[in-house]
Amino acid sequence: MIFYLTYNDSPSGIYSSQVIDVVKFISKELKKDIKLIAFISLRSFLRDRKKIINELPGSIVLPMVPGVHRWGYNITSLGLLCLIKRPSLIIGRSVLATNLAMRTSVKKIVYDGRGAITAEWNEYKVVTHPALLKEIVSLENKAVNNSYFRIAVSHQLVNYWKKEFDYKQNAHSIIPCTLNQTFENLAITENNVFAIRKNLGLSDNDVVFAYSGSIAGWQSFELLYNFIKPTLDTKKNKLIFFSEENANIEKLMREFPQQVFCKKLKPAEVPHYLIAADYGLLIREESITNLVASPVKFAEYLSCGLKVIISDHLGDYSEFVKENSCGFLFNHAEKINGITIDEKLKVRSIALNHFSKLNFKDAYMKILN
Repeated sequence: MIFYLTYNDSPSGIYSSQVIDVVKFISKELKKDIKLIAFISLRSFLRDRKKIINELPGSIVLPMVPGVHRWGYNITSLGLLCLIKRPSLIIGRSVLATNLAMRTSVKKIVYDGRGAITAEWNEYKVVTHPALLKEIVSLENKAVNNSYFRIAVSHQLVNYWKKEFDYKQNAHSIIPCTLNQTFENLAITENNVFAIRKNLGLSDNDVVFAYSGSIAGWQSFELLYNFIKPTLDTKKNKLIFFSEENANIEKLMREFPQQVFCKKLKPAEVPHYLIAADYGLLIREESITNLVASPVKFAEYLSCGLKVIISDHLGDYSEFVKENSCGFLFNHAEKINGITIDEKLKVRSIALNHFSKLNFKDAYMKILN
């Protein structure tokens, strides 16, 4: 048996596509006996446990010892579970999950590296507890260098490991954030696009920019504003946020009341509305966190037929956009026109060829074997 271990990750759209979908893929496509072990906060334990088990029956969802800085105290629950289930391998999604797994009797621990964690915590104040901030460097170093194998979401993340932690091994696979089944099974037709545009109050002639996803703690609004303001001087250009409203969005809506809109969607609804847009916005400030990142919305935008307007030096994807002619670097954007249905289908094929989980079947087999 294999354990896929998460710690302090609440159910969300990202959790569904990058955790639950991965476990389902390994079970169904690779025929491996794998179980999700999720430690979640006591605050909304019953509600979040129900969500996870509804999506992935058979998951083991346990309450965390209160306080993220007390992560090590959860070894009692995990150690007992290992004695009962006797996993041969544990995949730890995050530095803390991996270090927790390393305290068990299981010898083979895989670090599923999602980013530059020390940098992310310091740059974006993800964690503020002084004791945890003090030890995160050594914990990340241990996850990188002492694991049996590693998953990295980008080549840039491996370069970060080499520079910051003197990582010299070659025991890793590059697996970016991949598409979930909702996006993979999407149908894009002219009628579908027209129907959703009509539903949103958009015309066929509008050039539509979209931003999808959470904007909590988002630091890049000024960059987006500087890009979109002159773009919205052309009346047919529209911007739609598929997210909850916040002060920044409201400011744009007041300034461009006929051109900027916001619509909150359920995760399953997102791909069916995204197809109405021409361009997906992925504009972020330069930071170590973003330099190594693999934003799942990059693959999602492409799979919905959107070209991507992206920042420089964003993971592996700024170069990917140039190499595959599937968008623009935001500060080098050329004249932007609407996207035809044929162009949409071409962009979607790029997504399916690069970000379907099936494309990484061999990489996962290498890890699990």
